[in-house]
Amino acid sequence: MRHRFLTAIATAAALSALSLPVLARQAPAAAAKRPPAPKPWTATRTPWGDPDLQGVWNDATSTPLQRPSDRAGKDVLTDDEAARFEEELAFGLTRDRRDGGSEVDVNRAYNEHWMDARRLKITADRRTSLIVDPPDGRLPPLVPLSAERQKARAAGAAANARFIAGMPYSPEEMSLPVRCIIRTDSPPYLPTIYNNNFQIYQSPGYVVIAPEMIHSARIIPLDGRPHLGKKLRQWLGDTRGHWDGNSLVIETTNFRTDNGVVYQGANPEAYRITERFTRVAADTINYEFTISDPTTWTKPWTAVIPWTKVDPGEQMYEYACHEDNFDIVHLLSGARIREKNGEGGR
Repeated sequence: MRHRFLTAIATAAALSALSLPVLARQAPAAAAKRPPAPKPWTATRTPWGDPDLQGVWNDATSTPLQRPSDRAGKDVLTDDEAARFEEELAFGLTRDRRDGGSEVDVNRAYNEHWMDARRLKITADRRTSLIVDPPDGRLPPLVPLSAERQKARAAGAAANARFIAGMPYSPEEMSLPVRCIIRTDSPPYLPTIYNNNFQIYQSPGYVVIAPEMIHSARIIPLDGRPHLGKKLRQWLGDTRGHWDGNSLVIETTNFRTDNGVVYQGANPEAYRITERFTRVAADTINYEFTISDPTTWTKPWTAVIPWTKVDPGEQMYEYACHEDNFDIVHLLSGARIREKNGEGGR
C-alpha cells in the first residue's frame, strides 16, 4: 500500500506528458463544435426541500487540467480527434503492458484491475482542458515568490530529496500523503488514477462530502454561521455553504500552513477556494471550483469537472490508509544506520 500515492503521482505526470504528443501527431481538423447542450434538468428535492445531490459520484477523466500548448485557441476536440486520443491513451496508460518500453510498465505497482477505467475517457463535451477560465485553458501566470516562501519551498524540496534517497531526518518532514494525513481528499477535487469516488450525504442544514481516498469527511453547515477566526486553521480548511438556486456553493478558507496542504504550494494564508455543485442531469453533477490567491497567481482561475453517478448497487468501501505506520520507523532507523556508515549526513 505504501507506494500507491507515489504511483498515482507518477502516473498523473505520465498522463500529462502523454497528452501532448498524442494531440501533436494529429492532422489539422475542421473546427470542432460542442455537442448539443443537454435538456434542462428538473432538480429533484430532499424531503425538506433542498436540491438533492445525494449518492456516490465519480470524477475520473483523462481531460487534462491545462490545455496542451499545441491546442492553443482550440477548446473542443472533434469526434475523430477525441476517439484517437482515447485509443492511444488506453494503450499508453494500461498497467497490463509488459513490453519494457514505458514508464507505466516500469512502475508495475498494480495491474489494470486496480485502476479506474473511467480515467481513460475525456469529458462528454470533448473539452481540451478542465480549466475554463482563463479562456486559454491555462493556469494564470505566477506572482514572484517572496524570499520567505522561496526559502520554505527550497526546504520542502530538500526534505523530499532526502526521503527519495532514503535519508529522511524526521517524520515531520515526510509528505502529508505518506503520513496518511491528507491526499486527494483536500479541495480542489481533481481526478487521479483510482479512488475517484465521492459520497454526498444531506440532512437539514448540513451537507457532507466523503471522498473515497483516505478518510476525511467535510461536514458543511448551511446556516450562515461565520468562518472560524483566522488563527484557527485546519487540514481541509474551514468550509461554509449556502444554496444559490439549485447549486450548492461552498467557500473554504483557514487552511493550515503545512507544506502540501493547498494546491501547488499556494499560500495558505491567502488561499481561498469557492466550489459549486450543480446537478445537471439524473446522473451528472457539474463540479466547478475557483481558486483565488493573489500572492501566487496573477488572477483567480476556474475549472469544471463532471461527476458521474455510480451505480447505486455499488458500495464505497473504507480506504484504510496506513502507508507508513510501520515503515516510518524502518525509514528513519535505516537512514540513521546509513549515516553511521558514512553514506550521508546533514
